[in-house]
Amino acid sequence: MSESVQMRDVFEAIADPTRRRLIRLLAESEEMPLHELTPQFQMGRTAVSKHLTILKGAGLVQDRKVGRETRFRLNAAPLREVQDWLSFYNQFWSTNLLRLNQLLEEEEE
Repeated sequence: MSESVQMRDVFEAIADPTRRRLIRLLAESEEMPLHELTPQFQMGRTAVSKHLTILKGAGLVQDRKVGRETRFRLNAAPLREVQDWLSFYNQFWSTNLLRLNQLLEEEEE
């Protein structure tokens, strides 16, 4: 991918439930061709291919040609951005729930 082409946002890519399901399917296998992925959804091959293109644009999916077939595999590295973002809020809620618990204990005394 050339540097002039901007990568698609990982959060935008995982916002769609179909794409999250594609990520899950690819995480459960080493790689899968489109013809094995398509029956997992109630949509046509072209629609699944478009979702894969969005995931590929975010760097979440890689593909390779094997003869006439394209096989897809997950590249989970960009999900680190999501993990980092979530870990901040995990700490935020843990701290606030601890404070609430302390407050409730103080009121009981």
